[in-house]
Amino acid sequence: MTKRNTHNNLTVSPGFPTLLKEIKARIQQAQTRAIMAANAELVRLYWDIGRLIDARQEREGWGAAVIPRLASALHNELPEEKGFSERNIKRMLAFYREYSDATLIGPQPVAQLRKGSNVPPSVAQLPAPADEPAHIAPDTLLWSLPWAHHVILLEKVKHLPTRQWYMQQALAEGWSRNTLASMIRSEVHARQGKAVTNFDRLLPAPQSDLVRETLKDPYVFDFLTLDEPFHERELEANLLRELERFLLELGQGFAFVGRQLHLDVGESDFYVDLLFYHLKLRCFVVIDLKTGAFKPEYAGKMNFYLSVVDDKLRHANDSPSIGLILCQDRNHIVAEYALRGVNKPIGVSEYELTRALPKNLQSALPTVEEIEAELSEAGKIGRARASKAREANASRPRRQPSHAKRGGRRK
Repeated sequence: MTKRNTHNNLTVSPGFPTLLKEIKARIQQAQTRAIMAANAELVRLYWDIGRLIDARQEREGWGAAVIPRLASALHNELPEEKGFSERNIKRMLAFYREYSDATLIGPQPVAQLRKGSNVPPSVAQLPAPADEPAHIAPDTLLWSLPWAHHVILLEKVKHLPTRQWYMQQALAEGWSRNTLASMIRSEVHARQGKAVTNFDRLLPAPQSDLVRETLKDPYVFDFLTLDEPFHERELEANLLRELERFLLELGQGFAFVGRQLHLDVGESDFYVDLLFYHLKLRCFVVIDLKTGAFKPEYAGKMNFYLSVVDDKLRHANDSPSIGLILCQDRNHIVAEYALRGVNKPIGVSEYELTRALPKNLQSALPTVEEIEAELSEAGKIGRARASKAREANASRPRRQPSHAKRGGRRK
C-alpha cells in the first residue's frame, strides 16, 4: 500500500521530493544557461562595436576624438543603457583589436569535454565582412568569460597564451573577478606544475601529467600573518582558519577530509598533518607541513603515510594516494635524490607567506635600515629645531598685559 502524507489538505506521493528536486535542478540549469547566453551576447556586442569603430577609423581616417563624442551621443539617445562610457568604449575597441584574429582562442573547456559534440569554430575562422556583423559561434572561450574578467585580463596580462590560460582556469574553476585579479598578482600561471615530483616514474603518462599540473611551486599563503619563528602546528591551524583561501590556493578539486588524522600502525600512533580528497583525480592527497628546509627523511616518512592511507582508507575505485610535502626551502637536487628511491607518488613544493617584490621595485624602495636611519635623522632635526625654539622664546622679552601698560587694573 502506497504511503501518502497530507499537507495543506493535499495528498503528496512519496515521489514528490524527487520530482521537486529534479524541477529545481532544471530551473537552475536554465537560469545558468540564460545568464551565460546573455553574457555571451553582451561580450559579442562589445566586440562588434569595437569592430565597427575600428573599420570606420581605418576606412575614413577617424581619430580618437570620435569616442568621447560617441559616448556622449549614446548617453543622450539611450540614457537608460549602461556600459557605454568613453572609457568602456575604448575598452571595446581594444578588445576587438586584440581578438580580431584570435587564432589562439579555442573552444571553452566544457565544450572540449563533451564527447561527440560539434565544437563551433573560433572567431579567427569566421571572416567578418567590412560592414556586416560577424556571425560568431556562442560556444567559445572568448564569449564565455564575463566582460569584467576580460577587462582585467586586457589590462594586466599582455602575453596572449598566458591570457588564454587564465581564461580557461577562470571558467574551469569559477573564479570571480577579484579571485582572477588575485591569481594574476600571484603569477599562478608560472607556479602551476612546477613541484619536484616522481610522478613520471610511478604514474602512467596521461595521469602523471594531470597530477603534475595539479600541484604548484611555490604555494603562496599571503593571507596568513605569522611571525618567525613559528611552529608547524601554528601554520596548520592558521591554514585551516583560512580554509576557503587555502583551498583556493590549492586549486579546484580539493576537498578537506581531516587534520592530524590518526593512523594506528603496529600498536603505534601516527598523525597525518592534513588529508584531502581530490575529486577529479579520485585519490587521497596527504599534505605534510614543514618549517625550514626540506630534508631527505621527509620523503621516507611521506612514503610510509601513503602506504598506510592506501591500505586503510583507499577504496577499490580510487587512484593511488598522492603526497605533497610543503616546506619553506626546497633544494631541487636534494628533493630529486630523496624521491628517487621511494615507491609512492610524492611532490615537494615550497610555500611563501608573502610574495617577494619584483627586482625593479626592490631597487626603487628603501631598505628597513634606510628607513630607520631616515627616521632617526628626522628625529634629530626635529629635536634641534625644538631646542632652538625654546632658546629663542627664553631670550625674547615678555610682553606685559594691556591693562598693566595703562597703570590700572582691569575691573
